[in-house]
Amino acid sequence: MSDNSVHSPQKRLRVLTWHVHGNYLYYLTQAPHDFYIVTKPGNPPGYAGRVGVLPWGPNVHEVPAGEVAAHRFDVVLYQHRLHWQDDRHALLSREQQALPRIYLEHDPPQTNPFQQPHWVDDPGALLVHVTHFNRLMWDSGRTPTRVIEHGVVVPPHVRYSGERPRGIVVVNHLAKRGRRLGADVFAALRDEVPLDLVGMQSDELGGLGEIGNLDLAATIAPYRFFFNPIRWTSLGLSVVEAMTIGMPVVGLATTELASVIRNGENGFVHTDPAQLVQAMRVLLHDPVEAKRLGDGARHTALERFSIERFARDWDEALREVAA
Repeated sequence: MSDNSVHSPQKRLRVLTWHVHGNYLYYLTQAPHDFYIVTKPGNPPGYAGRVGVLPWGPNVHEVPAGEVAAHRFDVVLYQHRLHWQDDRHALLSREQQALPRIYLEHDPPQTNPFQQPHWVDDPGALLVHVTHFNRLMWDSGRTPTRVIEHGVVVPPHVRYSGERPRGIVVVNHLAKRGRRLGADVFAALRDEVPLDLVGMQSDELGGLGEIGNLDLAATIAPYRFFFNPIRWTSLGLSVVEAMTIGMPVVGLATTELASVIRNGENGFVHTDPAQLVQAMRVLLHDPVEAKRLGDGARHTALERFSIERFARDWDEALREVAA
């Protein structure tokens, strides 16, 4: 997908942004524009640039933080509070600060679930939320908002097989992030059904360690089902990627996942962990049923989370703001 899946006869925009979530940034750069990523020496978090194994396209460029003010851009796309509150003033020229601007909010509110004002209180900006749930919960103030749901790419040869009678959980830093990411739920249910954990520092909880971006789909494909123990988050890209390869999803019926998984059609969600255990046991003992739900999950993913629709939505948002 690195040569862009959506093409436009219109002018390509020069978009300044930051590397906050690698997979999301890679999917974002499938839009038909040129993206300039702010970098700092050593590639610290938030300033990483074209790093890792992702096949970055020729439309992704690095720009050192100290040189940002000397470049010409059409749109500035902020993705983190630090970049909006600090980098906007420290790195950008006055003219660049006045450019058309978008703030991409990746998360639901963390301080108060329904009453937290967003720090971007700017009627001249566009605040993009990645789920309808997030937009509902944030107090976005005077800032115009839009929802652009995820779009993902999975290796074309990888499909769910489900021969391994275990569930797979994909969460980074689960031990450190605790209850919000469902560390307690995972620990309790692992005593009831066979579950494996992958992700950064997953070995702290007896997990299998970190799996590279390009290898994740093939790693999880043999597992019988994908389990999402997270209480409070956006819709995880790993959930959508699992659905795209045809994998059934079991999870907590909280945040956006409750609008994605339909019981008996593409997986099972509930707010009672005991009900989740029951559903997992059914899938463990009935691979045919698991395959049926996995087919439903893939249908949902292709219909709702295609990379073509995602790139088209971002193309439209960037062009509207730039105009």
